[in-house]
Amino acid sequence: MLLSPLVRTLFELYGWVIFARLILSWLRIDVDHPIISFLYRVTEPVLRPARQLIPPAGGLDFSPIIVFIVLRIVGNFVVRLLIGVGL
Repeated sequence: MLLSPLVRTLFELYGWVIFARLILSWLRIDVDHPIISFLYRVTEPVLRPARQLIPPAGGLDFSPIIVFIVLRIVGNFVVRLLIGVGL
């Protein structure tokens, strides 16, 4: 089995997790719910540095968008690199 499809899937899945976090941030759902808590735990370590680079403006947090774009770029680079070496 090649590694590149698995890595591509993991990057895409994490992108969906970021998207879910973005949508849930608009809904004001209780953060003590296990699923919401999980989403915050797995996304906050990536969103926090992006939020420090571009702080929320007018109540809008652009960090998920920035992370999503960077995730796509890095994911494509890593997958192409793996394909290049035959994995």
